[in-house]
Order: sequence, then C-alpha cells, then structure tokens
Amino acid sequence: MSVVAPRIEATAGEYRRAITAGTIGNVLEWYDFGVYGYLVPTLSQLFFPNGDPTVSLLSTFAVFGVGFVMRPVGSVVFGIYGDRHGRRRALSAVIFIMAISTFLMGLLPTYGQAGLLGPMLLVVVRLFQGLSAGGEWGGSTSYIVEFAPHGRRGFFGSWQLVGVGGGFLLGSLTAALLNNALDGAQKLAWGWRLPFLLGIAVGIVGAYMRWRIDDTPKYTALEDQGEIASAPLVEALRDYPRETALGFGVTLHNTVGYYIALVYMNNYMISVGKLLQGTALWISTSCLAVFVVLLPFMGAWSDRVGRRPLLLGSCIGFIILGYPFFLLAASGNAALSALALLLMIVLYAPFAGAAPAFYAEIFPTRVRYTALSVGYNLAVAIFGGFAPFIATWLVSQTGSPYAPAAYVIAAALITGIILLRTRETAFSPLP
Repeated sequence: MSVVAPRIEATAGEYRRAITAGTIGNVLEWYDFGVYGYLVPTLSQLFFPNGDPTVSLLSTFAVFGVGFVMRPVGSVVFGIYGDRHGRRRALSAVIFIMAISTFLMGLLPTYGQAGLLGPMLLVVVRLFQGLSAGGEWGGSTSYIVEFAPHGRRGFFGSWQLVGVGGGFLLGSLTAALLNNALDGAQKLAWGWRLPFLLGIAVGIVGAYMRWRIDDTPKYTALEDQGEIASAPLVEALRDYPRETALGFGVTLHNTVGYYIALVYMNNYMISVGKLLQGTALWISTSCLAVFVVLLPFMGAWSDRVGRRPLLLGSCIGFIILGYPFFLLAASGNAALSALALLLMIVLYAPFAGAAPAFYAEIFPTRVRYTALSVGYNLAVAIFGGFAPFIATWLVSQTGSPYAPAAYVIAAALITGIILLRTRETAFSPLP
C-alpha cells in the first residue's frame, strides 16, 4: 500500500491568500499599536499634564514603552500556542486582543476627568496591547515565510513589514487628518478618542480574515507526521540558544532604527525642530509611504544577493549618517527635516525588507514561532519600546538635540559586528 507524502508546497492561490491575510492582518494590528505613538503630543496633555512639556512627553513615552514590557510574555504565550496548535489560531487571537484593548483606550477617562485613575488605566490597556504585539511579529513572520517558495522567501517575508509599516502609515495618516479636521480644543475634548474607537472595527475584520485561512503546509506536514513540539520554549532554549541570541542581537538595530525613525522623529521635529504638529505628521506620513513601497523590492533584492549585504549595509549607513540625521531634523526647516527622515527611511528599508526571512531561516519549523518571538521581543522590549523615551531623556539631560544619535549609532554598530560573524541564510532550504 502506498503512503501519501505530506504536502509541503503551497498552491498559487494559497500564496496569494497567505500574503493577503498576513499583510492586511498586520496593517490592522499595527494601526492599533502605532496610533498611540502619533498622538503622543495630544495624549501627554490629557493624561500627564505638567508645567514642563518635556516631563509630559517623557511620561507619555514611558507608557508607550510599558506596552513593550509585556511583549516577551506575549511571545512566550502565543509562541507556544502557535507552535503546538497552529499559526492560524494564535494569530486570530492576538489581533482580537489588540482590537479590544485599543477600543477601550478610546473610552478611558483622562487625568482631568478621573485623576490618577486615568493614567493607571492607560498603563493597563497598554500592557494588553503589548501582550498582543508580542505574539504578532513572530507568528506573522513564520506564517508568511513558511508559505514562500524557495528563492522567494525574502520577497514574501517583506510583506510582513509592509503590513507593519502600513499599519503605522494608517495611524500616521489618521492622526494627520484628525489634526487638519479639528482645532486644538476639539482634539483635546473628544477628537483624540476617534482613532482608538476605530480599533474594534478593524479588529473584527482582521480576526475574521485570519480565522478563514489555512495553516502553512510546513506546519501541517509536521502535524501529520506527529512531530509537533510538546515544549517549544524548552526546546528552543535548550537546542537553539545561539540562534535565539543571534535573533536578539540582530534586533538591536532593527528595533532602535524602527522606533526612532517611525515613531520618535515625528515628535522630535515638533519638540526640538519646532515644526507645527500638522507639518510633522504629513512629513512622517509621506516618508512612511515611501518606506512601505520600498520593502518588497528590498525583500526581492535579498533573494538575489543574500540577506547579509542588505542588513550590513543598513547598519553601516546608520553608523555614518546617525549624527547628520538629527542635525537636519533639528534645523527647524521643514524641507531639511523631511530630508532627514527620508534618508533614515531609505537606509532602514533594506534591513526591514530582508530581516523577516532572515529571522525565519535561523530556526526550524517546530519551534520557529516561539524561538523567533522570544529573541526578537526581548530586544524590542529592552531597546525598542523605550527608544523614544531614551532619546527624549538624552536630549533633556545633555542639552544637546543631537544626543539621540549616540543611541542610534551604538545599536547599528553592535548589530553590524554580530552580522559580520553570521553565515548567509538566503540560499539554503528553510529548516
């Protein structure tokens, strides 16, 4: 009697559905998470009123960072669940949690309405957002790359970042439109709530889409063969400690570059460069659009030349131009500020486009969700989520508007050194 071999390659239709579900789900997930960052100037007045605007910004960015503290927890909870029960179920759960917590943020009382209860509830909601985000990145990366045909993993994986960048773009665009449509009093009274309340609608759509997709052929093959990991976290840390540490180290530049360029610089142009909030938001929105467009090309490029050249090139670019980025952005000139952010985006895009495939390629399928998520989210929690807070603190403590450059350059330097000692992964089969 013949035995039918498990199917490990997807059909063309499944390729399209995988990219669509992974990308759109990420857009919806990261819109919810990112809109907080773009409304920091408004939220700081509502939840942390203080005579010193720097203190208000620091407090609001600290709460932004608090959400990242839960990301390692989310990576463990949803990573284990996703490796044991499938990517589809885990990804459906994380987007639902993000949508509910974001919707609740839109209902919170402010400091003026409830005193300290307002900021305390804001912290609680951010913790749930962080829990969800911790399960999203590794899960969606695993899902999309596991569907990819050999030789196109970079292109497929880049769509994970297209979704992330698209979510932040949608958040930035929403904040910009809100700023144009309402005056300052209206934004502070009720307008700030609208972007968060939209979270429930996008979450329902995203959860529905993800629940209807199939699990990846590689995961299904493991399931059919009875080779699902019973304790993926233990196995990942026991059998793949070097790879997990590598994921952590490579993420330093990835996360610092991302949250400085895509979140902090908007507020930097306002607080240091003294640009109008509306001007800064439109600069951020335009540069984010460029970033999203570049990503698939960078992913495809990494399929041709390998992951390391793009990853290393981005690190070198940030080391060389880290100081000029902030010199231009602090000028107070809108054109020079836009040039600074555009340069950051163009130099970061090669890393972002190649990174998802690289992360997925260093771990085997049976523990990929957990191992990828843990290493990545630990680095994000420590260095990325608090990057806007650290940058703001550096400016306030040193008195130099260019001080954040040291943080950006240090992260790029450390990751670059690690990559010099790392093998190429693009041309080997997915383990």
